[in-house]
Amino acid sequence: MNRPLFPCCLMMLTTLVAAPAIAEDDLYFSPDAIHAWPTRSFEGETEYRVIEREGARVLQARARQQASAKYLEREIDLSETPYLHWCWQVSGIHEGLDETRKSGDDYPARVYVARKTGLLPWQVESVNYVWASNQPAGSDWPNAFTSRARLLALQSGDARVGEWVAEVRDIREDYQRLFGNRPDHIDGLALMSDGDNAGVDATSWFSHLAFSASSEPPDCP
Repeated sequence: MNRPLFPCCLMMLTTLVAAPAIAEDDLYFSPDAIHAWPTRSFEGETEYRVIEREGARVLQARARQQASAKYLEREIDLSETPYLHWCWQVSGIHEGLDETRKSGDDYPARVYVARKTGLLPWQVESVNYVWASNQPAGSDWPNAFTSRARLLALQSGDARVGEWVAEVRDIREDYQRLFGNRPDHIDGLALMSDGDNAGVDATSWFSHLAFSASSEPPDCP
């Protein structure tokens, strides 16, 4: 999809000047809380719903050749809570895409973090954690639309499709790896499922999204 930066960054992060830092007690984001976040549409509307799945309340993202993101505009102190945790599950992958090209910039599930690097709207660096369809797990590459967004494949292919997977990322370490710096805070985060560039469908589920001082993984549903 033709997103020049982090899907929400160009329009979202220009409004962050007065956004307060989040207290540690507020750093767990329930499915209901995420569902209440603003939506940024790129091509139609990914359907977001809170549902009961496997005995747990989770956020479902259903994209039918669409792309929109749920996003939060806040400063988060990485010196206090450097680890981002979440659980995700996908219904399938996008076969045959070249995810390094604009025509293949679609993922069944993504989680994003972003930070401002200057006063201008495009001065933003974002790390995009993706469930890749074809790029190998552990690989990274620049977004096809801008080098200011870097993709990092945490899962790849269909080996764990239909399974809950727990993730823990040290945000500062990932920025060091991808951009060569260790920020002390970020300015926003988002998640989405999309399939608009290649005209593909996907459904994903998210839970246990949180920032923490601990590197312990979450207990997935």
